[in-house]
Amino acid sequence: MAQLYTYGMTGALSFVVAAMALLRRGGRGTSSQMEMARLRRIVATGRITDGAVIDVQELDSATDHARQVIMYTYDVAGVHYDCSQDVTLLRPWVDLHSCRIGVATSVRYDPQNPSDSIVVAERWCGPHS
Repeated sequence: MAQLYTYGMTGALSFVVAAMALLRRGGRGTSSQMEMARLRRIVATGRITDGAVIDVQELDSATDHARQVIMYTYDVAGVHYDCSQDVTLLRPWVDLHSCRIGVATSVRYDPQNPSDSIVVAERWCGPHS
């Protein structure tokens, strides 16, 4: 009988923890809000290194939900990174048509996680003209 009580309490506790995790996750905001917060964090705390734009693409342009992506490369502490940034939310700050392949760019990256990087934000733009 005590085992049934223990299993029941464990199950109930597991349910409560899972429900709290879902509620907490839901409180973070939309994916757009989380991305803008990530951009602000990297602009505020990130380090800058040199890189290069390797490609610029507009994906799914046949629909109303076209995504604009900049692909770039950079090195940190001898490690090479090839990354991309969806700049769809940043259309007012970046013109993909003026961004040429091979152009030098500044890259901001998280020093704790150098693969977490950006080349464009609301108040910062890495590609050099």
